Amino acid sequence: MLQTLRKSGTLFGFIAIIVFFAVQLPDTFLTPRNLINISQQLSMLAVVAVTMTIVMVMNDFDLSVGSMASLAGIVAATLFALGFPVWAGILGALLVGLAGGLLNGFLVSVIGILPFVATLGTLTVFSGTAFLISDGKTIFGRDIPTTFSGFARGGVAFGDVKIPFLTITAAVVICMCWFILEQTNFGRRLYAIGGNKEAAHLAGIKVKRLRLIAFGLTGLGAAGAGLMYAARVASANPTQGSGLMLDAIAAVFLGMTMSRQGEPRVIFTLVGVLILGILDNGLTQMQVDSYIREILVGVIVIAAVAIASFSKNRA
Repeated sequence: MLQTLRKSGTLFGFIAIIVFFAVQLPDTFLTPRNLINISQQLSMLAVVAVTMTIVMVMNDFDLSVGSMASLAGIVAATLFALGFPVWAGILGALLVGLAGGLLNGFLVSVIGILPFVATLGTLTVFSGTAFLISDGKTIFGRDIPTTFSGFARGGVAFGDVKIPFLTITAAVVICMCWFILEQTNFGRRLYAIGGNKEAAHLAGIKVKRLRLIAFGLTGLGAAGAGLMYAARVASANPTQGSGLMLDAIAAVFLGMTMSRQGEPRVIFTLVGVLILGILDNGLTQMQVDSYIREILVGVIVIAAVAIASFSKNRA
């Protein structure tokens, strides 16, 4: 019973949440339009969460992803305002994300600073830089090209349903991260590092280099999510990515409760993202205060991890 609860408790909870909202909101919740809306709302979180999974398989984590998402949006919008073409703004923002991720990796893997301390420090650096560049103001209006913001409003039509480009982008990133972690030597080595860094080093795995690359990929994913968010709202704000970090970590932890060994897996992280997104969408439709949603998310994460830990210790 305990083993079943540990392995499937989160999945059962996920199904229960869907059933609850389907019963409470029979006319709107499971409609194609709402499901597409959920997928678009979750696209940014999904990108951050699955790229966060890359570092969390090594028992590391990155607290700076939210501020990096904000900074990337500000960098792109600033370049647009200066007259640079859309491709240059996007490339500049992605390079900033990659550089920020590599900085985190350097601090953690080369200097030896604990991930919590290193990424907490860069969180404030990235956030402060975003405020410095934007002067604390939102960049919007004519400074945001319609070709950039129009991407978020566009999509691919399948009959009467239009799949948003943001959803498609997130799906591509999810598939890429799954392939990297599950089907490549690089991914298997990251899991080996997460199992035992010293043993991985003795086995000839270049631990420092791989941790550096993993943090770089996470920073790149955070920047991509920041660009997606800026395109969706047709503006850039130095705080607009602030909520992504906690939700991304929560999604990964929820997914870890479904893994046999308690390891982060991209597919399980996606389930965690869906739990958070469906909960948010359903509660919003029921006109429940947003603070209640935050309380429920915290309770769900604690309960899922506690049940998994308890049943694992009893096994």
